[in-house]
Amino acid sequence: MDIDDPRVEENLNELTGILAKTGDANFIRKLLYGLLTHAEIADIAARWALVKALKQKIPQRKIAHDLGISLCKIVRGSRELKKPESVFQKIFTSEYSSAECAKELSP
Repeated sequence: MDIDDPRVEENLNELTGILAKTGDANFIRKLLYGLLTHAEIADIAARWALVKALKQKIPQRKIAHDLGISLCKIVRGSRELKKPESVFQKIFTSEYSSAECAKELSP
């Protein structure tokens, strides 16, 4: 499927709805391992690690070296992190507490 295919949004909406309702990290982990290849899992983990490293103000070239990822991916993460309404901003602010996460995930 290409990103322009309407089925992408349809299926992504369905999957995110399932993930939001579960509230069970172990279930989500098993689902991801069932859906994705080991390389895709590693890529997602590396992207999350790069966002956390950027938040800690680690230089981009060091992140690229340490995680073995391209500067293009790091620049993308940096741009997303700088957006005021970014989901990353919500995750990293104290306002987005565990209680709020649990409330949003509950069915």
